[in-house]
Amino acid sequence: VQLQASGGGLVQPGGSLRLSCEASGRAVGTFATGWFRQAPGKEREFVAAVNYGGPGTYYADFVKGRFTISRDNAKNTVYLQMNSLKPEDTADYYCAAYAGGPSRPIASTLWRGSSYHYWGQGTLVTVSS
Repeated sequence: VQLQASGGGLVQPGGSLRLSCEASGRAVGTFATGWFRQAPGKEREFVAAVNYGGPGTYYADFVKGRFTISRDNAKNTVYLQMNSLKPEDTADYYCAAYAGGPSRPIASTLWRGSSYHYWGQGTLVTVSS
């Protein structure tokens, strides 16, 4: 599985961005996809994930109500719609695929970056006036 993240940029506080994670090598509907972020000087943190084989979207508390993760199987792409952006959302955002486990992962598995098997490159989001 190869992942290509895009959509980052500079946005003012309160603005919106949509990040895309395009997959190749395997259908995106057959594995779970997560978004993580890492700000300068900070550790990588979980943002959101979408499971496969049924409903299941998961969010970090700090993005609930502002960010939405979705999947377009026809485009083999997972999106992260980010609204009401804050300066503290500034970070490199990475998408990752949970594509090697024996069964559908539970939520707590998808919260951990170490659970994922493939990673895309980061896309920088800067929220500033």
